[in-house]
Amino acid sequence: MPPLRQCVSKREVVTTKTMPNIYPVILSGGVGSRLWPLSRDQFPKQLQALNSELTLLQETALRVSSNTHINFETPLIICNEAHRFIVGEQLSAIGVDPRAIIIEPTGRDTAPAAAVSALLLDKEEDALILIMASDHLISKTEAFRLSIASSVPVASSGRLVSLGVEPTFASPSYGYIKRGASISGLGDACGIEGFVEKPEAAKASEFLKSGEYLWNSGIFLFPAELYLSELNKFEPDIVPGCQAALDKGRDDLFFFRLEEEAFLKVPSQSIDRGVMERTTIGAVVPVDIGWADVGSWSALHEKTEKDIHGNSLIGDVKAIDNHGTYVRSESQFTAAIGLKDTIVVVTDDAVLVADKAHDQTVKNLVEDLKAADRKEATSLARVYRPWGWFQTIDEGEQFRVKRIVIKPGAKLSLQKHKHRSEHWVVVRGEALVTRREEEFLLRENESAFIPAGTLHRLANPSDVELHMVEVQSGKHILESDIVRIEDEYGRAEDV
Repeated sequence: MPPLRQCVSKREVVTTKTMPNIYPVILSGGVGSRLWPLSRDQFPKQLQALNSELTLLQETALRVSSNTHINFETPLIICNEAHRFIVGEQLSAIGVDPRAIIIEPTGRDTAPAAAVSALLLDKEEDALILIMASDHLISKTEAFRLSIASSVPVASSGRLVSLGVEPTFASPSYGYIKRGASISGLGDACGIEGFVEKPEAAKASEFLKSGEYLWNSGIFLFPAELYLSELNKFEPDIVPGCQAALDKGRDDLFFFRLEEEAFLKVPSQSIDRGVMERTTIGAVVPVDIGWADVGSWSALHEKTEKDIHGNSLIGDVKAIDNHGTYVRSESQFTAAIGLKDTIVVVTDDAVLVADKAHDQTVKNLVEDLKAADRKEATSLARVYRPWGWFQTIDEGEQFRVKRIVIKPGAKLSLQKHKHRSEHWVVVRGEALVTRREEEFLLRENESAFIPAGTLHRLANPSDVELHMVEVQSGKHILESDIVRIEDEYGRAEDV
């Protein structure tokens, strides 16, 4: 696998005799449909700043940065095709240079993703792999790191460790782990007596009162070789399939692509059901780390700052006589009056109003929207590309008006359109335009016309963002009307 060795080369890290290196693996393939309309297939919740100035992915990556008492290696990221450039850009923005960004051709749940990681890291001496989702909130960073440190001896003793969160309320939205007997000589670590996936509300209340159950955080620590051995025992088709996808995979810019045909044959399975519920060497370490999986608007509200009436108001919002509400506007001014225990979320192209008791039903709504082929189900009005982003301002029969923002030094592909013409107007910055054989600069308040069928390219040669307005006209104005000739991002289509 020569290309992969170059992609995931071993980093030199100074270690201590008592603390082995820990290899964080961040899984970033989820969609988070219960947080619609903010979270969508093309721009899911882990790539958004929900509770701070940083996105959930960025917070996760910084949480496992090296510090004085834990030897964290640089993280390995697993994501999908649509998010690859955004993931790379967000990590670069916080100064994190990942060990590798692995692209899954299709989602196969967490067990195969962990297997790919374990196969990559199995040759690292005494490698302990830390598996984490990219879309969780953890408010107590230092407590999290100390919990990982206390879990290291448990994993090093030959256990597959799950972090179990001490529950603070009876949540029917979380999975639970029933702790077994204490494991002698390993602190608070316990055996695992069983797993329960999202119990009914009454059962969740029983679990809370019993004190025997912990929330299943989905955070795991285990030796790479041990995980592969147990996975082979219970799911014998996963590891060979993942190995084949790695062996046939390839480098693509600063990503590594798993080979599609091989990975499609890998069974879909979670770590919990595939291994942890069946193994005899599982362990759970109880932790108090301020954890929430943000699996619903109510869960996010629980972790968001509130006023004296329990309201969280985010964006351009005015509220009168509300109680226990979460009101968030990503665009226009929003007023809410006399609401109780209600979720209101406003984006450029959709509005959600829901009783908090029914916010789990948002996922069903998204499925209905997809069945109806509504674009609001999958993409935001603002569409991100590796060169920047665009947003449709207005459209009608045979025309579309778009706002385009191009990052400093970035450029679009060299392309042409069969059916549409384009008019470009520079609002702020400077544009380098290629039109047929000519090349020229456009400055603020200057414009250019690109007739249908004309070879063209748009670039930003400056060190500030380029803001433009594009007016498309023609019989066919869909994004699919692109004939791409040359693209520095290696895209074969408009993604």
